[in-house]
Amino acid sequence: MAATIEPEKQTLLNHHKEKHFTAGEIVRDIIIGVSDGLTVPFALAAGLSGANATSSIVLTAGIAEVAAGAISMGLGGYLAAKSEADNYARELKREQDEIIAVPDTEAAEVSEILAQYGIEPHEYAPVVNALRKKPRAWLDFMMKFELGLEKPDPKRALYSALTIAVSYVLGGLVPLSPYMFFPRVTDAVVASVIVTLVALLIFGYAKGYFTGQKPVRSALQTALIGAIASAAAFGMAKAVQM
Repeated sequence: MAATIEPEKQTLLNHHKEKHFTAGEIVRDIIIGVSDGLTVPFALAAGLSGANATSSIVLTAGIAEVAAGAISMGLGGYLAAKSEADNYARELKREQDEIIAVPDTEAAEVSEILAQYGIEPHEYAPVVNALRKKPRAWLDFMMKFELGLEKPDPKRALYSALTIAVSYVLGGLVPLSPYMFFPRVTDAVVASVIVTLVALLIFGYAKGYFTGQKPVRSALQTALIGAIASAAAFGMAKAVQM
């Protein structure tokens, strides 16, 4: 049976719709994919350009790296999300067994949790007793407030893998695109630097906006990291040739 509250309180809730950002996991996956997708192929292309490779070679190597990177990053995202789901299932089973085997101990843990919020014994005692009568609610309470775990979406692992992989590909195509149009590698690398730095600035600004950071600062930091990575790769390639 679904829980109910007083009609007047329900009316207040209906008129008060809070606007919270709830796409944090998706945004995190996009940030991971695009960030690496922009930076790694950018550095690779700059390094090969520094080694005087032709545009076609840079493009071929870059596309191969993007494909491999997308698969690797997507698989990493899948395994991370799957591990999180497996951990939740293990902890859920353990907590469920403890509620059955040692209910008094688990009830004492509920009391301890509520006491940490400054609630007095005479105030939390009815809550503890009410939870003991509702095992499902009691289990949910322990998972959230004792362990700090939220039930993961069963499709989260697949969504995470696809989001990271696609984001990586989209990000990786940006620094490689000039090599499709400029046969001379010297022209292509300059265009790649300009296009990628602009993309990094835009991406960094959006990342800062969605993650609560200062967008301008985030944009500059993101562009700086990409510039340092590509400059290092280009310099190392030149140094090896000397």
